Amino acid sequence: MAGNVVDGGQVRNKQVLLKDFVSGFPKESDMLFTISSVILKLPEDSNGVLVKNLYLSCDPYMRIRMSKQLRLSYIESFQPGSPISGLGVSEVIDSRNPKFSKGDLVWGRTGWEEYSVIDSPESLFKIQDTDLPLSYYTGILGMPGLTAYVGFYEICAPKKGETVFVSAASGAVGQLVGQFAKLMGCYVVGSAGSKEKVDLLKSKFGFDEAFNYKEEADLDASLKRYFPEGIDIYFENVGGNMLDAALLNMRVHGRIAVCGLISQYNLDKHEGVHNLLNLVIKRIRMEGFLVPDHYHLYPKFIEMVIPQIKQGKIVYVEDIAQGLESGPSALVGLFSGRNVGKQLIAVAPQ
Repeated sequence: MAGNVVDGGQVRNKQVLLKDFVSGFPKESDMLFTISSVILKLPEDSNGVLVKNLYLSCDPYMRIRMSKQLRLSYIESFQPGSPISGLGVSEVIDSRNPKFSKGDLVWGRTGWEEYSVIDSPESLFKIQDTDLPLSYYTGILGMPGLTAYVGFYEICAPKKGETVFVSAASGAVGQLVGQFAKLMGCYVVGSAGSKEKVDLLKSKFGFDEAFNYKEEADLDASLKRYFPEGIDIYFENVGGNMLDAALLNMRVHGRIAVCGLISQYNLDKHEGVHNLLNLVIKRIRMEGFLVPDHYHLYPKFIEMVIPQIKQGKIVYVEDIAQGLESGPSALVGLFSGRNVGKQLIAVAPQ
């Protein structure tokens, strides 16, 4: 750390800032890598924690926060000139909060910088199990893992033998949904955007079938090919044409968990959905959800998933970019499908 010390007992603090609000597809130039400074000690009247960030998560919802006007009550826009923020794994360097001590490992919301002051650390989760890679707490043991768990088990209420379709299936959430479904004894098909990802779904994650949506001229026909008797559960990550095609192929009393709509995030005018009448005719239940509403289920989820990982019943693929400097490229790459598996940044890996 001595090489990072600047005048006044401060240390250099690398940061990624949002330069200005974004319209359309984000570019690396929309973000600015810079170096500021920070004092590694909190003031006495603080109730927060000072953390050293080890791993940072790249997630599609972050694109929404780059827009100027958000008609969303649960999240605020990033502010130009300030560090962007997201989920990460961190080590507590100093604490004025009775729930946290120096040396604690935590995951939760933090800044895209080497060191962050978190004024309201109540939403941080202490990491208890360090037998698994700490990076997993940006993915399978963090928000994406709980998202897959809630969407599949709580929203969709699966039954053995049902048919399950997962879009964006090789991503941080989709790869887990497919494996949860196979453990339930379901028939599972996933869509992805490259041959490499399609092969990964079948060879690594155990999907029964998978297809490259970019090579399919007619998504309705594609789904009919893989689901001749229809889809019981659709785990929705994409929206747009994929959702329209899935609605045509749902079975009576099917369930759709709407996790995300990544195809819409970069559009100034969102595409419409044309096949909603199927919700009525087939008595389909379609439900969106936000994982923070379900954080109370995190201990139950961890109790289930950690043994499955250690027993080799569930595997996880990460795409790790090295260094905070690589953050803008890694985040932008999500929207062209460049990543394979969970995209994260190793800032100061342990």
